[in-house]
Amino acid sequence: MAKILIAGCGDVGSRLATRLAAEGHTVFGLRRAPFALPGVTALSGDVTDPDSLRFPAGLDYLFVLLAPGESGEAAYRHIYFEGTRHVLAALVGQRLRRVFWISSTSVYGQDDGSDVDETSPTEPASATARVLLESEALVRTAAWPATVVRFAGIYGAGRLRLLRWVEAAKPVTAEPPQWTNRIHADDAAGLLAFLLAQDARGVALADTYIGTDDEPAPQHEVLDWLADRCGLPRVPQVRAPAAGRNKRLRNARIRTLGYRFRYPDYRSGYAAVLQQPD
Repeated sequence: MAKILIAGCGDVGSRLATRLAAEGHTVFGLRRAPFALPGVTALSGDVTDPDSLRFPAGLDYLFVLLAPGESGEAAYRHIYFEGTRHVLAALVGQRLRRVFWISSTSVYGQDDGSDVDETSPTEPASATARVLLESEALVRTAAWPATVVRFAGIYGAGRLRLLRWVEAAKPVTAEPPQWTNRIHADDAAGLLAFLLAQDARGVALADTYIGTDDEPAPQHEVLDWLADRCGLPRVPQVRAPAAGRNKRLRNARIRTLGYRFRYPDYRSGYAAVLQQPD
């Protein structure tokens, strides 16, 4: 069993922490506000305040799952880059087996509907995505082996943006198709736990994985499915000839490693979400 620090116990971080604790690992979770999770030792600290970061000795693994409280380049740099730098500095001298740093597939700027995997060029189209890429580089130059996991759009209980879209009857661009990519929060946590287990077994990990389910899908198709499932009218579809088409993310690398999704597509994932209360 390993001694693990999870810096950032939000939704996915909390799911990961409780899962690893249930497996018998010693888990420490960091969050700014006081919290309680079964089997997890809660640490209070703010990654933007290095004086608040006090971590136990003898850690084996570090997961960094940060999220800014607001949008914009300055907020991203404050949390992702500076926050990561502070966490890594607080761990100098520890002999970590590996650092897992959670990023976003927004670092891929492709907007032509093409297939994208871990070998595709990273050409961020936004300032916030550029900060993420800089933060990834910071982790890769640290003293320990590092794996970056770039997640697509995470959804799950309480994440009902698309359902609210259907309820508001907001139009969607159907031509050209706007490709969307997603991963259920349970699979996001499951994938991270799986990667840790593989590393602990001595399996050689890649330096980057894309975390997305098996099926990229056009946005209008997902919204139509949600509308039909909920007994609501389908949203109006429009044509926008000048619109970009986003990208289709591929997960062959994690599939080849052996991970199997609990929710391999949006239908299985959203069916589970709709069965849960708001």
